[in-house]
Amino acid sequence: MPQLRLALNQVDAKVGDLAHNTESVVRWTRHAAERGAHLVAFPEMVLTGYPVEDLALRSSFVEASRAALRTLAARLADEGLGEVPVVVGYLDRAGTARPRYGQPAGAPQNAGAVLHGGEVILTFAKHHLPNYGVFDEFRYFVPGDTMPVLRVHGVDVAFAICEDLWQDGGRVPAARSADAGLLLSINASPFEVHKDDTRLDLVRKRAQEAGCTTAYVAMTGGQDELVFDGDSIVVDADGDVLARAPQFAEECVLLDLDLPPAAAVAPTGVVDDGLRIERVVLSEEPVPAYEPRYTGERADRLDDTEEMYAALVAGLRAYVHKNGFRSVLIGLSGGIDSALVAAIACDAVGAENVYGVSMPSKYSSEHSKEDAAELARRTGLNFRTVPIAPMFDAYMESLGLTGLAEENLQSRLRGTLLMALSNQEGHIVLAPGNKSELAVGYSTLYGDSAGAYGPIKDVYKTSVFQLAEWRNRVALERDETPPIPENSLTKPPSAELRPGQMDTDSLPDYAVLDAILDLYVDHDKGADTIIAAGFDPDLVTKTLRMVDTAEYKRRQYPPGTKISAKGFGKDRRMPITNGWRERG
Repeated sequence: MPQLRLALNQVDAKVGDLAHNTESVVRWTRHAAERGAHLVAFPEMVLTGYPVEDLALRSSFVEASRAALRTLAARLADEGLGEVPVVVGYLDRAGTARPRYGQPAGAPQNAGAVLHGGEVILTFAKHHLPNYGVFDEFRYFVPGDTMPVLRVHGVDVAFAICEDLWQDGGRVPAARSADAGLLLSINASPFEVHKDDTRLDLVRKRAQEAGCTTAYVAMTGGQDELVFDGDSIVVDADGDVLARAPQFAEECVLLDLDLPPAAAVAPTGVVDDGLRIERVVLSEEPVPAYEPRYTGERADRLDDTEEMYAALVAGLRAYVHKNGFRSVLIGLSGGIDSALVAAIACDAVGAENVYGVSMPSKYSSEHSKEDAAELARRTGLNFRTVPIAPMFDAYMESLGLTGLAEENLQSRLRGTLLMALSNQEGHIVLAPGNKSELAVGYSTLYGDSAGAYGPIKDVYKTSVFQLAEWRNRVALERDETPPIPENSLTKPPSAELRPGQMDTDSLPDYAVLDAILDLYVDHDKGADTIIAAGFDPDLVTKTLRMVDTAEYKRRQYPPGTKISAKGFGKDRRMPITNGWRERG
């Protein structure tokens, strides 16, 4: 059987930075070529970054992407890398011959290309377009209608792009009909908890359907609220794993494969889903037989909690670095939320680039002030204390506020103070709110919701504790100091905006609250279904009402790392003005 050394480059890309992404492709191609790769592949839209969102609607950006692709092909050849075929994702546009699918000719396409000998020798566009969750590809792209096949060293390699595997039909059965020996899918698949298991099952299933070895190369890194966990996979035609890359890391997966030879009389014409086989023959002769060197490595899997934490770190790191910032600023209350955010920040950008501020009021307990200082001591972050009592007294003397207005004033003073320090010193402010609080509106606009990024905005409160305990446990296993003070983990949550205040004064126990929110927010269950699951009807009605009326607050919350299947924002798009109420 013909042999083929495949290189899957699991890399990070920055949206819009064509020059940076080009350099990355050249660097990793050189790395693969030096190790004897016969075919080199990169993720979906690696040249432009993903998702490009409304940049796809700018013809100037589309043309820049097309030009960058041609320049990249020539650059690879100029640097002695032109003899190895390289598969890259980029932003293209449909042909101008005729309009299709209700969109004008020349509409954008999520595309892939094969580069060789200084030329673009094959292009293809994504056939299945996702239009759910965070995806809006019907808004931007028209689908491809070809079944691209490259014959290289006597093997027919079929190509797909991400959603082409996630949906039934299309290029997977078409790869079988085209008699492909390898199905190569380029992907930018955003992270969600448990998605790695789903992804593996999917790739196994599609390999069996395609009847050939299937390689899935994925993006890593972060883009705004999305995180890409990598997890590139190669499985054989029976679904057995041959290689699997680590999560949340750039990596070149090299694998020597034995693949079936291309058919002497290859299928042509139109196959499944109306896809037209477009075959480019690059080399008919197999490579001379060689002793396999890369026989497949399988990186250890992260457990669910470690996976969540790694995603939160990756998301924050990407947001800070890709937006040109160097340091972050956090209000440290001594509570569990700000403590976890501080730990994530130290792991993401280094403790030397994390600045914490304790802003006690007359209601702040001594233990909370001590816990904030202890967190700073344990992590090594930069720390200062700025009491807000003088500012608070000045406002109160002028306004005479009472009740909730008085409580929220304290939070808004802290938000103003943090933003002032941000302006003065150049840090970006991190908002510490969690998903439970955002869901029910338990936050103060322009107060604790102030900031540029919310690292745990998609993390329920029960998971906040779980993550904090995990991070401390890992530190002990490494003979390091646990970053989060024990008292922050064990004391009852409190905003400390009035004497003796506890979160449970306004909210049910978080274990109960989060269970209701999971059903309502993440799974779109109605009041009747939630009550039938065993929850108190009055509590369900109250909780759902809080969620519904807090939509305007969530719209004004900063972006933050998405780790669930349904985060607030693009995943869940509810109207602010809304007369519908769930009733049990």
